[in-house]
Amino acid sequence: MNIAFVSGNREKLPNAVVPVGLLYIMAATPDRHDKTLIDLCFEDEPNAVLRDELRELQPDLVAISMRNIQRNDYGDPKETVDYYASLVEDIRAASSAKVVLGGSGFSVMPEELMQHIKPDFGISGEGEFAFPKLLEALEDGNNGLDEIGALHYWHNNEVVASPRPAGFLDMTTLPFPDKNLIDDKYFGDFGIDSIQTKRGCSMHCDYCVYPMIEGRKMRMREPREIVDEMFAALEADPAPDHFFLVDSVFNLPPKHAKAVCREMISRNWQVPWTCYVNPLFFDAEFAGLAVAANCAGMEVGSDSGSDRVLEKLRKGFKLEHIRRFHDIATETGIKDCHTFILGTDSETIEDVQETLEFIVDLDPHSTIINIWFDDLESLQPERRKERVKLRAEIEALLLSEKYTLPNWSVPGLGINFDEKRFAALRRAGYRGPLWQHMRRAS
Repeated sequence: MNIAFVSGNREKLPNAVVPVGLLYIMAATPDRHDKTLIDLCFEDEPNAVLRDELRELQPDLVAISMRNIQRNDYGDPKETVDYYASLVEDIRAASSAKVVLGGSGFSVMPEELMQHIKPDFGISGEGEFAFPKLLEALEDGNNGLDEIGALHYWHNNEVVASPRPAGFLDMTTLPFPDKNLIDDKYFGDFGIDSIQTKRGCSMHCDYCVYPMIEGRKMRMREPREIVDEMFAALEADPAPDHFFLVDSVFNLPPKHAKAVCREMISRNWQVPWTCYVNPLFFDAEFAGLAVAANCAGMEVGSDSGSDRVLEKLRKGFKLEHIRRFHDIATETGIKDCHTFILGTDSETIEDVQETLEFIVDLDPHSTIINIWFDDLESLQPERRKERVKLRAEIEALLLSEKYTLPNWSVPGLGINFDEKRFAALRRAGYRGPLWQHMRRAS
């Protein structure tokens, strides 16, 4: 079968992200199939490029990866959904291929996206097992579709969803992705590669979709295989000069994270890396191992400077844990970046002010602030009015501080978060996640 794998993601701020999920799917697809990667990230006219590529390739199947629904600025997801719908329309216009949609974005709301984007098939959750099974079913005249877990497809003009599989992918069988397939700009211009050490998250944060995408059961990869993959990526030309560990939380469970660090240390790993961490499971031993393994920075979803709001968001930690993480990171020389979300459903403007005061007092290496996005059309008029008013007050507060806090980024307002600033940092020779260099370059 002739298959075109399409990475639709185009977000490049602050960095372009290697489509590692799609590369894992390609690696899991049997080699008897012809496989072509079409990456739209750097294309000025993605729809036109996709049409031209497909007219030449004439694939039997087009597999689209939808990385996110919501942008980094927490804006309206409708623009993103409409963009993917337009890609499917262009596929129909340029070829007779069937279309399958997957990826983390699709997995968040598969039923709704099947209705709006209208692919022939959709795969929610892990695709390394389901996608090859779909290929077998298509080759067998669509026989066995109902036996493929987490598959969505059309039957009598209605979406049919197979039950999610009882188990999950054995992460020790995960094949290495071929980084030679990707555009040179990922490493040449941005320098950052992505790698996953495990899947699943047992936390219960109120808004988070990771458990929906990967499940709550954590499945770890062998530390040796993780570092093997990292070394294999260095054989690409150009090679990455920074790695981002894309686990929802790297230091959960702590034992596995420490084992990965020890494996890096034993093999004299020299390339800097960054990860997400949870302050609740953070200790000095892990910080010391991470530094010895060449960790350059850590990001944490601190979310709020109010214990009341943290409890409402079901974060599982308190302000004291955030402070402890910051203190340990500072003592060991790890740059820390804290992400906060202002204006969540339970917040008042007083809560927002409390968070801003907490950030000033904490003084982390970098801070990223997002403003919660409301689906205003779904709210009652009085509630809608309250939410619009709160957002306006939050924006006014942040704009009043924009010149006094140079290491704060507010993507939704373009404060220290724009293409011109990031391009200037790269021209100055800064590499890796750019939040690490905001304070130094200001």
